[in-house]
Amino acid sequence: MTPTLGDTVDVRMTKWGDRPHWCFASVYLGDDEHGTWLGFPRGTRMTRPGAEYVSPTDQLGLVPPASWPDADRGWLTTFHGPGGPLSVYVDITAPPIWDGPTVTACDLDLDVVRELDGRVWVDDEDEFAAHQVSLGYPADVIASARASCERLVELVGGGHPPYDGSSGPWFDVLASLGQ
Repeated sequence: MTPTLGDTVDVRMTKWGDRPHWCFASVYLGDDEHGTWLGFPRGTRMTRPGAEYVSPTDQLGLVPPASWPDADRGWLTTFHGPGGPLSVYVDITAPPIWDGPTVTACDLDLDVVRELDGRVWVDDEDEFAAHQVSLGYPADVIASARASCERLVELVGGGHPPYDGSSGPWFDVLASLGQ
């Protein structure tokens, strides 16, 4: 199934061992060399066991292309629109998997964050360390997550595409849908 502009795409995040994590609906916006762009209109309800978040602004999701090698695909990015609490939030994940109109990724705890002032930092290193033991992350998963995190810190911090403003036109596509 190839989605068309405005189609619903379900995003399903899990934790290691297929434990439930964040789930929410998005709208398909399109694809480019950076991956598949999804829209999360203001008011999108995101849930996980014991928590809920309602997006205060429009957001975009970026899923890396399935055609890339797995070593380059261990992430999902969220770009926050104007007025959002952050600029960029990248979840370090196992390579995302598409199944029809659903994309699933196993969240590996580490997050690359770019604040509104441009500061870039890594969140949840303590959770990553604890889960290596309590959830039994294999050595190759640990190494891959660390490599993805380091690479994303460089890309986001250096303002390399798509972290250079490339998301702007996709916010326009989301706005054109009147979501």
